[in-house]
Amino acid sequence: MSILVAPDPDWPNHAQAEAQRWRDGGVQGLLDVHHIGSTSVAGLPAKPVIDLLPVFESFEAAANAQDAVEALGFEWLGAFGLEERHYARLDDPLTGDRRIQAHCYPLDHKDIARHLALRDALRDNGLLRAAYTREKARCAALHPGDLHAYGACKSAWIKKAEAKALESYS
Repeated sequence: MSILVAPDPDWPNHAQAEAQRWRDGGVQGLLDVHHIGSTSVAGLPAKPVIDLLPVFESFEAAANAQDAVEALGFEWLGAFGLEERHYARLDDPLTGDRRIQAHCYPLDHKDIARHLALRDALRDNGLLRAAYTREKARCAALHPGDLHAYGACKSAWIKKAEAKALESYS
């Protein structure tokens, strides 16, 4: 089983619709919702899971959003391994497949720039996008069906690309 699927031109529409659900859903302290990750980059193969980055006015506002986010159907998992982040996920109720992951951060968190810089660099640079496509394919072939090993495999490539992208990110 391959972890990656061909790019879906509807991913941005799905992300936009979900971001609007958050905006309309009474999520207090929410400032913005960004579409990040591979599904936010046209033409990039990806796991078929939309990654959102909701930005909150403060860490406390993000923490206090749990009830509103759960009312949208998400499972709230708190930090889930990353300090100062709140993570929530939405699975398809029929298949159990993951549909959306939300990585909630306070406005001043450094990881916001990291995620947006890499996304924008991949959107703007075809050579970088092609290199990432190759790295993703290599890791998916080495670790078919193992999401954690796949993620670990491409981690060094991502960190290097993020560092370079952050140099020119504004």
